[in-house]
Amino acid sequence: MIFLGILLGLAAIALLCWLLFTLAVFALPFFAAVSACTWAYHTGAGWLGAIVVGLIAGGTTLGIGQVLLVIVRPMWARLLIALAFVVPAVFAGYHATYGIAKLAMPSETWQIVFSIIGAIAIGITTLSRVAGMAVAGAPSRDLAQV
Repeated sequence: MIFLGILLGLAAIALLCWLLFTLAVFALPFFAAVSACTWAYHTGAGWLGAIVVGLIAGGTTLGIGQVLLVIVRPMWARLLIALAFVVPAVFAGYHATYGIAKLAMPSETWQIVFSIIGAIAIGITTLSRVAGMAVAGAPSRDLAQV
């Protein structure tokens, strides 16, 4: 029974890590949605209105980011747009990794070390996925296809 519990615990940690790496690209739209939802709720929109405003804000943020990655030509501007998606993912990755490391090891120094390593790994993964979104949506420059 103990062995089964250990295996299920490792499987749960692996699932959470996979989920974190997969959803890290959406950290900026999620933060925008939560901020807009909180603002709308505190201005008197109620629960339903706040959820609608949050969904619209999150979707708009993701859509604008993807459109800008396709439209903007200078590489430095694309890098700035990509960093706008990567920085919130790094913060979220640090805190998620810190939560997992806190459960796994008692030393606070090693918890921070592994959290930083996890944040860097999530940042690199997010940057590669955002760059993949830019390449996938980039228009072709071949003149024969006009």
